Amino acid sequence: MKFAVNLLEQFQNKFLIMNKKEQYELLVRQAASLADGETDLIANMANISSLLHFAMGFWWTGFYLVREGLLVLGPYQGPLACTRIGYGKGVCGSAWKASETIVVEDVEKFPGHIACSSESRSEIVVPIFKRSSEKKEILGVLDIDSRDLATFDSIDKEYLEKIVELLG
Repeated sequence: MKFAVNLLEQFQNKFLIMNKKEQYELLVRQAASLADGETDLIANMANISSLLHFAMGFWWTGFYLVREGLLVLGPYQGPLACTRIGYGKGVCGSAWKASETIVVEDVEKFPGHIACSSESRSEIVVPIFKRSSEKKEILGVLDIDSRDLATFDSIDKEYLEKIVELLG
């Protein structure tokens, strides 16, 4: 843990001049360091949501966990959030149902979007797959919102998928 904190401080100033891919490469290493040796899913989600939120300046960054047929709010950074989301509902429930990452350039154009905050304009949701499962069992999702349109792209998708692999 101490290594992760020192690594974050060491690269903080350089981070701002890096391109998005370089930023994510660093964040993957930092997230891996934070999760190394920590077996508690909630603790890892809390640290990773904070890492991503503050490093990237997102509007809302957090997790929903599959609990009794619903996505239930987990650790997050940002304003108040919806606490329960149904299977196939909104972007989070749709990513859960499809078992794949969904990138939304404009949330107002997404059918059935759940507006937890009127300031959210674009969104990415990444499913978290259980590693030891033979079938694609989903533990939850990483949900990130931005106040700007079209914030997320294939780079975000690629690296956020790598980061959630640390949680499965």
